[in-house]
Amino acid sequence: MVLSALLLVAFSSICVNAANLEIVNQWNFLEFNLPYDYSLIGAFRPENTVFTGLELTDDRIFMAIPRLRSGVPATLTSIPRNTAPGSSPVLQAYPNWSFHSAGKGNVSSCSELVSVYRIRKDSCNRLWVLDSGIMTSLEDFRSVCPPKILIFDLRTDQVVRTIVFPRQVLRLNSLLTNLIIDENTQGTCDSAFVYISDTAAPGIVVYNSAQDTAWRLMHPAMYPDPDFSDHTINGESFTLMDGVVGLAYSPRLKTVYFQPLATDRIFSIQTSALTKGPLAENEVLPIELVGKKSSQGLGLTVDERDDTLYFSPLTETSVATWNPRSNRQTLVAYNPDLLQFLAEIRWNNKDGDIYLLSTRFQKFFRRTVSGSEVNLRILRSRVRSSSTPFENNVYY
Repeated sequence: MVLSALLLVAFSSICVNAANLEIVNQWNFLEFNLPYDYSLIGAFRPENTVFTGLELTDDRIFMAIPRLRSGVPATLTSIPRNTAPGSSPVLQAYPNWSFHSAGKGNVSSCSELVSVYRIRKDSCNRLWVLDSGIMTSLEDFRSVCPPKILIFDLRTDQVVRTIVFPRQVLRLNSLLTNLIIDENTQGTCDSAFVYISDTAAPGIVVYNSAQDTAWRLMHPAMYPDPDFSDHTINGESFTLMDGVVGLAYSPRLKTVYFQPLATDRIFSIQTSALTKGPLAENEVLPIELVGKKSSQGLGLTVDERDDTLYFSPLTETSVATWNPRSNRQTLVAYNPDLLQFLAEIRWNNKDGDIYLLSTRFQKFFRRTVSGSEVNLRILRSRVRSSSTPFENNVYY
């Protein structure tokens, strides 16, 4: 299947529908509810602060803000779920500021949060927080704590479990960036399997929560492709050789989709191959090529109602879909202003909508970002199931 053909067809037949993309919240620069701590306030660098992870609950929106460079006050934050459309709420450190001493440039304890890229909620109303343990990954890649997962009870905002990964599943340059909680293969909550992307030392770490065991799986498809290390968005280019980072999961198809950032391809693997344990000698993971996109991308998600896969080609500033059962492809949204570098695409099972984290990351990366422009947005797309045709539609 060639996914890139979708965009070529769609751009030749543009249908405008302004209602499809809604701005939930937006910011020029992120603003935090900083405590009266002069060392923290003095260290804050808003031009270095960009979110990469999103999770929604009934009453809150959670955002992960990794410490890519110095000056990030809190690496995990929340805002109220119901705010005025297009508003710019002040971010609250989660669960509180005592977990974010790294914002001053040092870490008081490895029980705190160092640098978080993604978070996920489970069916027991708990938030799984994947902490890479790496400070200033774009500056000096400083490893200050072992990577871990902290699980918070969202009713009390207290840590109820800490998972520290065994040394054998990590490498010297491991950077754990994304996770899937699989509550269908073995069980829910503390019986789940968790699939975790290692972006800088490309691989997937599988964690068996019921048995508290983990193993590492690797395949060439998880590595970056040097031919796709240069990324261009709205005429602005930057180079980033990131391996596997985008992850999505279809419970019904028992399939995990993944993509490195530096590639034009999406791959898949069955959960049975991930959960059976470490590979035997000379055994090769049964990876399948889903298809080629028109450009690189990061965010992936699956609409669990019909197994439609959503992805975002970065250069085309768009959102597109593919349904593996019907081979149906659509262009859901195109907007050169709103859809710059979607770091996260999330399907929300409560309302059936797709939520998008738009970051203009290329400007943060190149240090061309301006505080006089809107740079960071949470968007919502009200999508229909695949039974309702909307091929070749482009929405502004």
